[in-house]
Amino acid sequence: MIQKRNKLLYSIIAAVTLIAVVAVLIFNKHQADSPNEAAALQTKNTEDDQPTSTIEATPAPTLKPTPTSEPSVEQDIPSLAETFADYFPIGAAIEPAQMEGLKTEMLKKHVNWLVAENVMKPDAIQPTEGNFNWGNADRIVAFAKENNMEVRFHTLLWHSQVGAWFFKDAEGKPMVEETDAAKREANKKLLLQRVDTHVRTIVERYKDDIQSWDVVNEVIEPADPDGMRASEWYKITGTDFIETAFRAAREAGGAEAKLYINDYGTDNPAKRDRLYELVKEMLDKGVPIDGVGHQTHIDLFGPTVNSIIESMKKFAELGLDNLVTELDMSLYAWNDRSDVGSDIPVDLLQKQADRYRELFEAFRDNKDILSGVVFWGIADDHTWLNSFPVTRTNAPFLFDKQLHAKPAFWAVVDPSGQVRP
Repeated sequence: MIQKRNKLLYSIIAAVTLIAVVAVLIFNKHQADSPNEAAALQTKNTEDDQPTSTIEATPAPTLKPTPTSEPSVEQDIPSLAETFADYFPIGAAIEPAQMEGLKTEMLKKHVNWLVAENVMKPDAIQPTEGNFNWGNADRIVAFAKENNMEVRFHTLLWHSQVGAWFFKDAEGKPMVEETDAAKREANKKLLLQRVDTHVRTIVERYKDDIQSWDVVNEVIEPADPDGMRASEWYKITGTDFIETAFRAAREAGGAEAKLYINDYGTDNPAKRDRLYELVKEMLDKGVPIDGVGHQTHIDLFGPTVNSIIESMKKFAELGLDNLVTELDMSLYAWNDRSDVGSDIPVDLLQKQADRYRELFEAFRDNKDILSGVVFWGIADDHTWLNSFPVTRTNAPFLFDKQLHAKPAFWAVVDPSGQVRP
């Protein structure tokens, strides 16, 4: 019995020893193979971009971004204004702060026409009744004179950026809320008097320095009743505020003043045709309208260049002049709220160049009905499109944020591709 018991014990010990030896061998093999497994996992994670193991890959070295060139004015490139001297003046919208430093040199080299982006709008010029602020407007006029440039005035009347006081009655109540017919008529008369005073005061001050005037801005809206923008101007006076403004501007500015009705989306047939009807109606009544300002805020995808030119031709049939008053070209379609980021794809910049080339070739071909082109800015470092309709990167001009010429610049000044260095 004892002998059998010892035999069983030896068998158990031998089995345990064998298991231990096998376990050690397996463990050693795993340790030898594990670096290769980690390397294989790291490679797969990199390829799939989806981690499949808790093993961490060795971080790649951080690459420094390519240094961005410093802003500078490239004096060895063609001047926009000189390039188009035989066609039409080239302008830019500016803020007073841009009349110093590099922007001064940029403007002096490339444009011969200036327009105030904001400081000549109604609320900036007359924030409260009878109190006119001339400082910033005077600075732009003086800067233009010093540098042999002309100035366009933008804008005498607009439904936005206008003091609320215009639309309050003698007691300080909102005119649009009045229901009594007699009081509504009195309010209309008061508002038209304010229009007349506002326009005459400004035009008389600058009539010797400014010949081109945006008298009214953005009065057409096809979706509103009668196709007229349902602004407080229109609700209180109908179209009389337009007639009053143009007549006052002519009387104050004289025959030399060029008076424009300015709007966006004039390439759209519905808006174009309603504006045409309004202008024709005014002309038939003897209202002194000299031309139409086409803002031309466009993008890479629309509208067609042909639709822009067709609109100009339609107004030329009435004997009216045409101006491109606020040109820029967004990188995004109207209903697109995406953001390409600060590193703008090369293909977008090339598409922009191709579209600018087509646009300016059409402008050249139709110089007989187009007497000026004004950009709503000068370089990509300052544009309203960086915050409209959402905050994001945009690049609508011919010069980038460093003030350097983009492909679009060369497409405009040299469509044949012969001059670019």
